[in-house]
Amino acid sequence: MQLTAAPTRRTGTRDADGMAVASFILGLLGLLVLNVFLGPIAVVLASAALWRGTHRKGRALLGLGLGVADLVVLVAFMQFDNTVSWSF
Repeated sequence: MQLTAAPTRRTGTRDADGMAVASFILGLLGLLVLNVFLGPIAVVLASAALWRGTHRKGRALLGLGLGVADLVVLVAFMQFDNTVSWSF
């Protein structure tokens, strides 16, 4: 007796779409707080979403760009303050 439905291609695409949206949100939040953690997570989620063939390619690319921007901002502030983290 099977209690759950068998995975289909539609389920995989929905998962990829969810990863694309999550990468965008985490990349956007990473510009404000915790960019050392949220930036790499956004990059990984966006890459996985693109690899799985998401229908939200624009959202995944934005998440990828924002994740990279998080890391660039982190490096810029680290160079400015000569520390591993930054604060106001």
